[in-house]
Amino acid sequence: MPVITVESGLLSKEQKRDLAQALTRTAGAIMKVPEQAFTVLIKENPPDNVGVGGTLLSDR
Repeated sequence: MPVITVESGLLSKEQKRDLAQALTRTAGAIMKVPEQAFTVLIKENPPDNVGVGGTLLSDR
């Protein structure tokens, strides 16, 4: 069972749905694996929990 994990900022339910569908479709075609075999995990990180270059995204 292939697992695709994506970490991102906050997404709407529609964005998550579209992302899961697109990733599954693309990976299935490339890997020659049925789409039903894939699990997609979306981990959202609020801007207060992400630092880039020593600065929180929420402070940018």
